[in-house]
Amino acid sequence: MLISTRGRYALRVMIDLAEHRDEAYVPLKEIARRQEISEKYLESIIKLLVRGKLLTGLRGKGGGYRLNREPAAYTIAGILRLTEDTLAPVACLDEAAEPCPRQDQCRTVAMWQGLDRVIQTYLDGITLAQLLQDAPTEPAESPR
Repeated sequence: MLISTRGRYALRVMIDLAEHRDEAYVPLKEIARRQEISEKYLESIIKLLVRGKLLTGLRGKGGGYRLNREPAAYTIAGILRLTEDTLAPVACLDEAAEPCPRQDQCRTVAMWQGLDRVIQTYLDGITLAQLLQDAPTEPAESPR
């Protein structure tokens, strides 16, 4: 799994909007300036976030974008699932993948499924509010 710039920038946008949620609507230009992301690229990311109902947009004077919910209601997994093609660690676990003809004899599929569960659980357990606190998110201690 490799998170694209689209996914990473979407997280930055969501954090920026969460930090400025006291403002009615935050103009795209301001977000782009603060996050050092081109407005053109940012437009495509914000369209995904609006279409996914994570943000609301308002056109015209005083317009811009804002979060639809409190930061604690957004999980990092939810944001990344919207922006990434897949969070699966291997292609055969992607929801859109064709069934693998070797799955019954694959000695690694259970391992990949376990890794997928760890990734999903970890990212579902982190909220936008937690990222705002500037506290590093430490994974649970793993058995050795």
